[in-house]
Amino acid sequence: MITLRIRKASDRIGDVTGEKDAVRLTAWVGGRVQGVGFRWWTRCRALELGLVGSARNLDDGRVRVLAEGSRDNCQQLLDTLRSTSSPGRVDQVVEHWSPAQGGLDGFVEE
Repeated sequence: MITLRIRKASDRIGDVTGEKDAVRLTAWVGGRVQGVGFRWWTRCRALELGLVGSARNLDDGRVRVLAEGSRDNCQQLLDTLRSTSSPGRVDQVVEHWSPAQGGLDGFVEE
């Protein structure tokens, strides 16, 4: 008999500050990124990568993406944000890297 366990995204996510290579990526994404499902799409990509954080609309029309996890996974998210596969249109992504700070749970749309 084979027993299968279905994993939920929440099984993989949580406070990542214990990871030795954990980092925090803050990315400000400009273009046509509000009102097109960009935050939801970003959340899905981040959860697939096991990242925690948030995507928030800013008053100036940009979206701020905050993600913590391994450097490789954060870089993959950044590359995805810059790709042509996102909803809307991304004109510019400004990135800032720092050590993981923790205190994040899941990945939320704000």
